[in-house]
Amino acid sequence: MEREPAVAGAFYPDDSIRLSKLVDEYLKEAKLEGLDPDGAVSYVAPHAGYIYSGRTAAYTFKALSKRRDLGNATFVLIGPNHTGDGTALSISGADWMTPLGKASNDIELTKRIAGMSKFISIEERAHAREHSIEVELPFLQRVVKNPRCCFICMGDQGYEAAKMLCKAITDAAVELKRNIVIIASSDFNHYESAEVAKGKDMPAIGALRSLDTEKFNELIDRLGDTACGHGPITVAAMYAKANRARIGKLMKYATSGDANGDYDSVVAYASIIFAR
Repeated sequence: MEREPAVAGAFYPDDSIRLSKLVDEYLKEAKLEGLDPDGAVSYVAPHAGYIYSGRTAAYTFKALSKRRDLGNATFVLIGPNHTGDGTALSISGADWMTPLGKASNDIELTKRIAGMSKFISIEERAHAREHSIEVELPFLQRVVKNPRCCFICMGDQGYEAAKMLCKAITDAAVELKRNIVIIASSDFNHYESAEVAKGKDMPAIGALRSLDTEKFNELIDRLGDTACGHGPITVAAMYAKANRARIGKLMKYATSGDANGDYDSVVAYASIIFAR
């Protein structure tokens, strides 16, 4: 079974040559001087159209490219559910196609994660029209040859759901002896001024610097921060902390205003790694 692209030609180019060239350009532009990507356990990247968030996402995948264990890793990509389709926690059983080719499903790990909880379903409805994971894949495919993946869509982004999903992923990976890398897909605050967005985002990102997931979620709620993938971010931070990570590092922060010049109503983006 293959999941065909839903937003190619809209969020990113549908031509493989143009897409490869654009992603490579963004990766080249992402400068890590003064930023330490070593020891990263899990990652956060944005998922808007590439013209807006591609340069920020490139920092995440440039950091990922510095790892030495990419060849034997399974990449667990976790995104929010924007469509409302499907179940609360949906894991895809399909291989995923992009204009750059196939990202294969680690179906053994997928089935094991689903088997860890009755609240995790192998089903495709949540993924069929959802963009949050799809837009990450061309970056991953340019950094890792033939990546092996699991694809998880969180309709329920509550704290207890994040804890349960993190445990399911961890236990399944241990049982199957998988080396996994979690990539959480999220934009940050939406449709307020750049100043307001930064005022909401930075305290929440500050909590992530110490991997304090409870404080992160409390601040998201209290400040009214509309980070759409706070659940996936929480899973990534929880997993990292359980695997000896000690710090969250902000690699890049930007807004849509940096692309279109409109700073009165922006969507904010952040590249974050959780590292030992």
